Amino acid sequence: MSVDTEIVLDEKISIDVREPRKYKVIMLNDDSTPMEFVIDILQKIFRHNHNTATEITLEIHNEGSGIVGVYSHEIAEMKATETMNLARNHGFQLVLKLEEE
Repeated sequence: MSVDTEIVLDEKISIDVREPRKYKVIMLNDDSTPMEFVIDILQKIFRHNHNTATEITLEIHNEGSGIVGVYSHEIAEMKATETMNLARNHGFQLVLKLEEE
């Protein structure tokens, strides 16, 4: 016995794809962290060249804070935590915060 069954699907699937939100990593100025240490961190952790790292460091010093990078939340959080841990290990009170872009 043979049964022919025809199935017709008239269903449309809509997929809403969004880019993940980005977060600014902002470094705050303090009176105890040497500029050379900040420049070194900006080069090693945030991958800035020496000139850009120096410019950002001067902005942080003169303006009170500066954006050191913009990343997905997980990466921004990881870089901020790594930076603050490194600073604490060297006896500095460097503070970073995240802000949604």
